Amino acid sequence: MDYLQLLEDLFAAIPRQGPGSPAVLNRALALCDLDPEQALQVADIGCGTGTSTLALARALNADITAVDFLPRFLARLELQAQEAGLDKRIQTVCGSMDALPFVDNSLDLIFSEGAIYNIGFASGVNSWRRFLKPGGLLVVSEITWCHANPPATLREYWEQAYPEVGTASSKIQVLENAGYSPIAHFLLPQAAWTEHYYAPLAEQFAPFLARHPDNDDAHSIVADNQAEIAMYNEHSADFTYGMYIARKL
Repeated sequence: MDYLQLLEDLFAAIPRQGPGSPAVLNRALALCDLDPEQALQVADIGCGTGTSTLALARALNADITAVDFLPRFLARLELQAQEAGLDKRIQTVCGSMDALPFVDNSLDLIFSEGAIYNIGFASGVNSWRRFLKPGGLLVVSEITWCHANPPATLREYWEQAYPEVGTASSKIQVLENAGYSPIAHFLLPQAAWTEHYYAPLAEQFAPFLARHPDNDDAHSIVADNQAEIAMYNEHSADFTYGMYIARKL
């Protein structure tokens, strides 16, 4: 297996591929104030194995297009959608989030959880805007400082790893500049990282290494994720994901 296939093998085994939770999604949808009876066209961009896609399908009267570039993730989503009787309302697309297949002005809601960093927040919210109908909603999570003065070493790390890291106010400014009217935002709680993401991930380290005992890349992937977990545990008061809800003007 190459490096990407190893990542896919590890992360396909867990319900979500980034921080989040049912409570976070429900809070975001409540802030959208959508009519649960209204027929909607929804995109879930960077859907992973589809835990949130399935939750969206249960909560909304929507046809959902779930986009990810890893086929194994989409295969798991398709199986779960079929088992839940939701496969008629969920379509999967294997592709890149910077080359989406949607028609302009066709979507009521774009949802993207823990994924927009792959192309950058500013690039994503600007390039996806055209797919939303006038008044359509964007719900997106993004790495966000919890306060304006994070420790210097942590700031240096994140500015190297993801130069667009910033405060909530800076993200709101990006949304306004891109032609959205911000509706609300909130910071994800610690449980969205620890209980719903890192705990299931850590449980997979041993079986993952058992499948790839002599693969240096596999050991490196586990070490990198263990270091990430340790960093979050040390600095959970300094950074998190912010969930941003905005309307296309």
